[in-house]
Amino acid sequence: MLTELLKVDAEHPDPREIARAAEAVRRGELVAFPTETVYGLGADALNAAAVARIYEAKGRPERNPLIVHVPDAAAARELATWTQLADALAARFWPGPLTLVLPKRDIVPDVVTAGGSTVALRAPAHPVAQALLRAAGTPLAAPSANRSSGISATRAEHVLRALDGRIEIILDGGPTQGGIESTVLSLVDAQPRLLRPGLLNVEQIEAIIGPIARNKENDESSQSLPSPGMLTRHYAPKAALELALDDGYARALELVRSRHRVGWLRFAPADGVSKPFAIDRLRVYVMPRDPEGYAALLYDTLHALDAWGADHIVVDRPPMDDAWLAIRDRLTRAAAR
Repeated sequence: MLTELLKVDAEHPDPREIARAAEAVRRGELVAFPTETVYGLGADALNAAAVARIYEAKGRPERNPLIVHVPDAAAARELATWTQLADALAARFWPGPLTLVLPKRDIVPDVVTAGGSTVALRAPAHPVAQALLRAAGTPLAAPSANRSSGISATRAEHVLRALDGRIEIILDGGPTQGGIESTVLSLVDAQPRLLRPGLLNVEQIEAIIGPIARNKENDESSQSLPSPGMLTRHYAPKAALELALDDGYARALELVRSRHRVGWLRFAPADGVSKPFAIDRLRVYVMPRDPEGYAALLYDTLHALDAWGADHIVVDRPPMDDAWLAIRDRLTRAAAR
């Protein structure tokens, strides 16, 4: 199979290119597309055979469910048992980087939900994603467009490197803006529960619906997971990634002296962001001090270090406050072995 790369304007996608991709979706083919978070790998969510191809292309565990993308709340109501809380959250944050987990309707194939009784729903804000959803006329099951447990794609070239020959079309809308995945919130129980931290932070959600619970589940159970993004090892580069216990520079130099090719992600100095630089087998990236800026660059930086051939990546530990919760989650899972 040859993977076709179609370049589209991120703000005003050509309807002809979108129509080609939409027709591919209706034929049961796989189409990668940009969202405001990362690139998604989409298939017709109501076509069980097409959705099964997502698992095959990614090498994804069968118990890891998929997020279903819809254009709006009206489309979401057809797939799940809707609630007043869902209404309030969708009115405030959709389209945008919030995924809601609700009891599924029978129309949703079990393969989408990994056999579970709930479905994860999101209305993406990216113009290309919205155009594709409306042209296809069907919801799209769409995890991140990468091989399972690997770094999510924030550029079309990341998708092509991971999935070339495994999928039919990539809509290249340029780099994504958010850089990490959506926040996943379960509305199944009386108290909403955070299943995966993401671009939308806890404070923003609690300002609308009040306190939410934090998830304590992991992937050690043999049962289906309630949400994507809960595997212990996830978002991981090929290189061994570690969070520096104290001095990231000292640890990076120690590895360089042991003849390793090392990437070091350090924080920007307080007076501003300096440019990346390289010394022999050490490549240093200076990361922003704000979580939004850090998120936007994180995966792109890890992809760059993989392409350079790093075998170790040292990351300075991010702050412990809630604003950095999603970044800590991604780095902790990327460092898991």
